[in-house]
Amino acid sequence: MERNFTGHVRMSLQILLVEDDSHLRRQLTEQLGHFEHEVQPVGDGQEALSLLGRRPFDAVVLDWMLPTMDGVTLLREMRGQGMTMPVLMLTALGQTLDKVEGLEAGADDYVVKPVDPLELNARLNALVRARRTTEQPSDTIAAGDIVISPSRLMVWRGGQPLALSQTEFRLLLALARDAGEVVTRPMLIERIWGQDFETTTNIVDAHIRQLRVKLLQHGDDPIATVRGMGYVLRA
Repeated sequence: MERNFTGHVRMSLQILLVEDDSHLRRQLTEQLGHFEHEVQPVGDGQEALSLLGRRPFDAVVLDWMLPTMDGVTLLREMRGQGMTMPVLMLTALGQTLDKVEGLEAGADDYVVKPVDPLELNARLNALVRARRTTEQPSDTIAAGDIVISPSRLMVWRGGQPLALSQTEFRLLLALARDAGEVVTRPMLIERIWGQDFETTTNIVDAHIRQLRVKLLQHGDDPIATVRGMGYVLRA
């Protein structure tokens, strides 16, 4: 990493770009390259999944509409295999329900086309920076039958490992650190997405729903909703 003329740290990331439009794929590869990222462009979901199994990436930029395997299906497959790198979805679909579907499938953020390269770069840096700055104590955190290892970025429930996205992991970790106490939506947004994130968004609720689905695979729902306030992870 190095500092640019504004004094901010410039990150050089390994990025997998999954986009079937060849013109946009070349354009985004070139634009991200200007920010000193190394971009591996691919045109379909099956190829992307194969590549993800062979080499590590800091982040994935994933188009919604893809041949052979659409973006949401690919994302669910990635999370099901325990891949936790940040995923930013590209979509021409601007409706709220479409965005929520992507978030519930395990996306950490999204950008609606046409893509502004400055915004794309900023969002990718923020996602990766959030992951790299996640606290990594040597011990584990337990809340009921849930055990979290911040240093290993792993979660178990009832002794069974859970495959969570980066955002789901950080959300559960934030709740676990204050297990038994109400953690408000604004608190969760600030801890996970930063102070400047839009607080009226339903992004927290969308990720909580998906997190519950995964936690319910190995027991009762451990997250209680406190109406008008936030959530409590039962200790």
